[in-house]
Amino acid sequence: MRIARFVHREDFHYGVVQDDTITVLANDPLYAGIVPTTETLQLDDVRLVTPILPRSKVVGVGRNWADHAEELGNEVPSSPLLFFKPNTAVVGPDEPVMLPDWTEEVSYEAELAVVIGRIAKDVPVERVDDIIFGYTVANDLTARDVQRAEDQWARAKGFDGACPLGPWIETELDPDNLRIRSWVDGDLRQDGNTEDMIFDVRSLVSYISESFTLLPGDVILTGTPAGVGTVDDGQIVECEVEGIGTLSTTVRRPTIS
Repeated sequence: MRIARFVHREDFHYGVVQDDTITVLANDPLYAGIVPTTETLQLDDVRLVTPILPRSKVVGVGRNWADHAEELGNEVPSSPLLFFKPNTAVVGPDEPVMLPDWTEEVSYEAELAVVIGRIAKDVPVERVDDIIFGYTVANDLTARDVQRAEDQWARAKGFDGACPLGPWIETELDPDNLRIRSWVDGDLRQDGNTEDMIFDVRSLVSYISESFTLLPGDVILTGTPAGVGTVDDGQIVECEVEGIGTLSTTVRRPTIS
């Protein structure tokens, strides 16, 4: 089931997407369950926004593909390498991202994102599926020059717009064998599969829950395959995860007057 968050006639709603239509839900499905109304809209008549705006946190996982670690000249981590993005970094599908003027090297990173559905702590691997609401597509935008220059990744990974999510949440998905790809202006840049992750999705969620209580709406970014590169003003990045869909983001540079 595909759960979207959208704007129609200036109001925010949740809905279930099926083909070219969207059935409006009565309330936020994370807290009230999936309760359809009788109202159905055409998908072309609504504006999709980020399917989830995390109330608490976005947890990222760095260097979770060996080929990606290698292309950046980094060693493969012996345990998951974690970082945070603030919820102010989150934007939705087709929303433009303004690149900060303090970085000249922003990279795209197509990723599978996990959306948490229940309060959870110290979750064993075999119970992880019980706390996951669904999955969406992420673009972990990174100020690569700042990341190299600073010990902490807060600025490099957390600037406004650095976490595009969408286009919706897929609630019925097996994350173990999914193709992940990205394009920049139509040119294929990344092409990987979740089966090549160093740490699989369920292991990551379990590991993260040992350190942080996970809350409904929290998002976990699971890492990116090789092929990352820089983007600049006017370029369009498309990130695709098999079984979910494609997230499109246009990046912009501030106009200097």
